[in-house]
Amino acid sequence: MAKALDLEEQEQLDKLKAFWARFGNLITWTITGALLVVAGLNFYTYWQRQQAAGAAAIYDELERAAGAGEVDRVKQMLADVKDKYPRALAAQQAALIAAQALSAKGETEPAQAALQWTVDTSRDTGLKAVARLRLSAILAEQKKFDEALTLLNAEVPASFAPLVADRRGDLLVLQGKPDDARAAFKTAFTGLSADNEYRRLVEVKLMSLGVDPKSLEPAKDTKTAEAAK
Repeated sequence: MAKALDLEEQEQLDKLKAFWARFGNLITWTITGALLVVAGLNFYTYWQRQQAAGAAAIYDELERAAGAGEVDRVKQMLADVKDKYPRALAAQQAALIAAQALSAKGETEPAQAALQWTVDTSRDTGLKAVARLRLSAILAEQKKFDEALTLLNAEVPASFAPLVADRRGDLLVLQGKPDDARAAFKTAFTGLSADNEYRRLVEVKLMSLGVDPKSLEPAKDTKTAEAAK
């Protein structure tokens, strides 16, 4: 009986050896590849956290310098975050803060560069939209109206669409195109909720162009109104 078992075990061992000889390398490489993928994901997660932490530290310092009006320090911090952590969300947020601080100090060119960098590099559509709006204002001051309008043609999140339409209306007014401006302001007005404070400013712009904002309000269902009484 023992010999029979030995023979059976030997046969199984031989089959296992044959299987391993045929598929061993493939199995080894597959397992190794899977382990490398896991290790890579872990490293990437760690790297992202390090990037975020480093960028956040510089952001805090840049924000402090901006509040204190330290232009040179703002420029240095912006250069550091762009160089070391260009893909971090805090880097693009820092660029927006820097641009605002620099613009307030009359540093238009570096402010414009900071906003353009955010437009070009940020993966956050909201931050890109903010950067486009602020950059369009700088271009408007430079009377580069066509360039500003082109900048606003990019797709933006729905929540920013009314603000973009409003800015487009401002630019069209400056270009002496009241009809196109009316259309843009109408889009902005209807896109903003009734309780939005900014909507009142758009109302003023519409009235200055001879448009009654009330005419843009959705018509009320008289039957529903009567039933409600």
